[in-house]
Amino acid sequence: MGDKIQLLPEHLANQIAAGEVIQRPASVVKELLENAVDAGADDIQLIVEEAGKRLIQVVDNGCGMSETDARMSFERHATSKIRDIDDLYRIRTMGFRGEALASIAAVAEVEMRTRPADQQLGTCIEIANGRILRQEPCACQPGTQVKVKNLFFSVPARRHFLKSDAVELRHIWEEFNRVALAFPEVGFSFIYEGELQLRLEKSPLKQRVLQLLGKSYADKLIAVQEKTPDLYIHGFVGKPDTARKSRGDQYFFVNQRFIRSNYLHHAISSALSPMIPADSHPIYVLFLDVDPAEIDVNVHPTKQEIKFGDEKMIYAFVQAAVRHALAVASVTPALDFELPADIQQSPALNQPFTPDQQTRISQSPLYLSFTRPHQAHVITPHPKNIQEKPITPAPDTPPTKPEIQSLGQSHNWQSLYESLQSSVSSLPQQAELALPANAPEDQVFPVQLHLKWILQPVKSGFILLHQHAAHERILYERYQQAFLQLPIAIQSCLFPQVLELAPADRALLEQIRDDLHVLGYQLERAGNTNNVVIQGIPADLPPGFEKQTLTQLLAQCRNEVGDIRLELREKMIRSLARQHAVPAGRSLTRREMQQLIDQLFACKDPEFAPSGKRTYIWIREAHLEKWLTDLPFSDPTAIGYFQQPCS
Repeated sequence: MGDKIQLLPEHLANQIAAGEVIQRPASVVKELLENAVDAGADDIQLIVEEAGKRLIQVVDNGCGMSETDARMSFERHATSKIRDIDDLYRIRTMGFRGEALASIAAVAEVEMRTRPADQQLGTCIEIANGRILRQEPCACQPGTQVKVKNLFFSVPARRHFLKSDAVELRHIWEEFNRVALAFPEVGFSFIYEGELQLRLEKSPLKQRVLQLLGKSYADKLIAVQEKTPDLYIHGFVGKPDTARKSRGDQYFFVNQRFIRSNYLHHAISSALSPMIPADSHPIYVLFLDVDPAEIDVNVHPTKQEIKFGDEKMIYAFVQAAVRHALAVASVTPALDFELPADIQQSPALNQPFTPDQQTRISQSPLYLSFTRPHQAHVITPHPKNIQEKPITPAPDTPPTKPEIQSLGQSHNWQSLYESLQSSVSSLPQQAELALPANAPEDQVFPVQLHLKWILQPVKSGFILLHQHAAHERILYERYQQAFLQLPIAIQSCLFPQVLELAPADRALLEQIRDDLHVLGYQLERAGNTNNVVIQGIPADLPPGFEKQTLTQLLAQCRNEVGDIRLELREKMIRSLARQHAVPAGRSLTRREMQQLIDQLFACKDPEFAPSGKRTYIWIREAHLEKWLTDLPFSDPTAIGYFQQPCS
């Protein structure tokens, strides 16, 4: 039997190793930006074309490299950051493995121009597929310029798995934001397709946070700052009203390195949990400084996972710091029964009313409005002369219309819809409730239960609709048809609203603006700012919800909430249908409820909302009879069955 194990060629081994470090264009952006920061640059420029697939260029004014260092920087495991194993536990720089440039050069075409400030000429190196094509002196500015072109050109399979430009650009924005937040003392520029997207000057941390996350947070940030001999945490958490349904705008840095830690995220969330809804997530930008010897950053190639020497102590420190910041900011409402010392109490407050004052008060409209008998808070005796109708049994004649056999079949819901047109008097009833004799004989169904459910009698039973799920199905199919050349009616805003966006969200909005227009949104960019003016909204969207709807839609698209295999348009339709649907808790008129029922059963698939939730249930009269007759009510378990809350 011959030998089978052999060494891989160097270029193939490099391509395989590159897959751990360079996963998408955003990975290249991260590595190049961190290299520029490590070089001591205080001004960094990022240039991107075609979402990084065609070009990623980073220009910095850092220390630059000599000719020898420039060539060595492309060798695997070549670094200036560490010399022995002990240095690994004293790391303060972003990079230290010496893998980034070698990994990038293995899967792309790379050109580097670099010059130290004390030299007249710099060095130009071109590399493709891991092989040096050219190295020569060149004229260039002090610092380093790295161009990465045609990413994954040598690995077509990897390029095939890249997402759309919108998705890849969103990931690039995320990496840019993380580095820019970590180093507010550095100026950054982001140019996309030849257009300046964002310019960040050197600034304090709070100003940098507002520039990247949006000025809408200006008065909604709570400063966090605690220090011990071993730990120091500072940064900001959002007030409870900034909590979101998705995990957006959450940044945690350890020694200026962005990390992902569910453990520390729980520490922050638990500190805020008494003040935010259970299904919401807080926003925060927090920096933890710790002795490098107490952490291990050499856990994952992306260096976004860290091991702590004492996780429980770090958890308690972070949680306590956030709680203390909330207490200092007086976020929770408090009752203060004492006047401040600098406010003088008027002597008139301690003097009784004069007879003239009492007369004027008793005749004032405000006083009379609280004493009129028709007010809701005034209790009056119930009139006793109302005659009541006796309870009479229902007729024994069986129903003549065909009964619905099963809602699970496509033809049955149509017969259910037909039965909805029948009047209440024709439905089988066991008894008539006692009503005043002079009460109107108008139809009393459908009715709304707990501002959430709609009850409608049908042949041999009744249906119970979930108003939000039903309206979500109606809007979903309507928006689907809008993309089939059946446009949605648009209502112009009498007072156009300005939506303040973060730079990344504004770039994302540009990607989906055409689709939003088809769905009834008229949006215009406000000059050269990141703000967007809402000029028109869908006609069926109640005014006042447009900013909230667009903000939540962008958050969903940014964080890929739900099934990431769905196309962006499908995700957008689902999100808008959910946002525009009438929510639970809103009162509906009988006419609105009947329209909701009619429109639901005119849908192609009325049984389920786009999220998979049932829109209604059908309970037959026979089921009620069985429950009332067969269940042993002497059994506490059986009684408990009816007392259990519905999920």
